[in-house]
Amino acid sequence: MITTFLAGFALGFSLILAIGAQNAFVLRHGLMRLHVFQVCLICAVSDALLIAAGVAGIGVITRALPWFEPLMRYGGAAFLIWYGARSARSAWKGGHRMEAEGRAAPTLRATVLTALAFTWLNPHVYLDTMLLIGSISAQYADPWIFGSGAILSSFTFFFGLGYGARILAPLFARPRSWQVLDGIIALTMWAIAVKLLVG
Repeated sequence: MITTFLAGFALGFSLILAIGAQNAFVLRHGLMRLHVFQVCLICAVSDALLIAAGVAGIGVITRALPWFEPLMRYGGAAFLIWYGARSARSAWKGGHRMEAEGRAAPTLRATVLTALAFTWLNPHVYLDTMLLIGSISAQYADPWIFGSGAILSSFTFFFGLGYGARILAPLFARPRSWQVLDGIIALTMWAIAVKLLVG
């Protein structure tokens, strides 16, 4: 039982570890100390719902819908291009500080909607959680133990990233650091969008 749980945790953690659009968003809010709990909770709960759906067998239904994958792919790419452009503009203009001086902080509503978009408009999330974790969990005697391990890995990762970002706070007290981060985020978003479009 413990072995199955740890296998689920390890797989879930390895899938989510790579820096991507969602992780960059969580990191940025962690550095700004802005709506961190809500952002982490939305990402982790969304992952939990998708993993549970995959373990329950909805991944089979998803594969049966040929229109679903292209819809998510192009919709996700459009969102990433737009968000990347925002980050590139912020990197070019500069002037951002940890305290967000001179600019309005995003509202909780805007932050929640963006966090939801990063999760639910990302086709990789469906492939990783519903299809991959769902199909691998079926190989275990108790797939829900495996799924529980994967779900715990999501909560561990997102809350660790969101609140652990504060360790980097002294570095990001300088506006130049924010410009570099925004530039990296923009390039990451565009690279993922190109990958989605190229297929």
